[in-house]
Amino acid sequence: MTIMDKDTGKLALADGTKLHYSVEGQADGDWIVLSNSLATDLRLWDYEVSYLAERFKVLRYDVRGHGQSEASPAPYTFDQLSGDLVALMDHLGIAQADILGISLGGMTALAMGISYPDRVKRILCCDARADAPDPYKAIWDGNIAKLHAADITALCAPTLERWFTAPYLADAANTAKLDVVRDMFNGTAADGYEGVARCLQSLDLLKDLGGLPHEALFVGGAADMAAPVAVMQGMAKATPNGRFVEIADAAHLSNLEQPEQFKAAILGFLS
Repeated sequence: MTIMDKDTGKLALADGTKLHYSVEGQADGDWIVLSNSLATDLRLWDYEVSYLAERFKVLRYDVRGHGQSEASPAPYTFDQLSGDLVALMDHLGIAQADILGISLGGMTALAMGISYPDRVKRILCCDARADAPDPYKAIWDGNIAKLHAADITALCAPTLERWFTAPYLADAANTAKLDVVRDMFNGTAADGYEGVARCLQSLDLLKDLGGLPHEALFVGGAADMAAPVAVMQGMAKATPNGRFVEIADAAHLSNLEQPEQFKAAILGFLS
């Protein structure tokens, strides 16, 4: 296979919002799409690209309102976010791809499988849930109120305490990686954060998992409070071709906290 030069660009969507993306990897490889979480950007996948690009043609992008993608006014919907990805795939001539996502990105992967099943080869849904019970909805009401009272930076520290385990946050060896996470978080547009937060409150995909025809991998951190192991096991059980892998000693961003465990899980599935 021939490794292609990294290609970056922006796509103007139908509503005028510009979506930032990057393509790299094997020129003749099968496509895999990487979709980021709330308050991160495509840098979330830097390590995953380093090995996925050895086999695949990799598309990663910044969800609207995140990273270098423009924000549109809140709220957003999963129909909108999955439609954004379909438009990007059409722009790049991608008929079908594996979809790997974490948190919001994992939910987007499920929404793609439900709404655009022919565009999805396999689903890799990580540290995500498929429904929004009332306590979960209330979290986002509280965060949006804090966002309006101050700014995005007021949400950073308490969020990282949920995204990572206490030992990981306390280890000086992780300072550089955590600084990147803070930069991604604090660089998120206010409309982008609120737009996605409102989208998460509308999450209602669980009822549709039984109709997914795809092979699906569900990956969850053992200490993830936002998408607990029991919730993700239930999602895998509800999906006809679903399986679950638990990542030990990890919270919500399991790919950053335990990158080698995460690598083994996704490559084992993709192989």
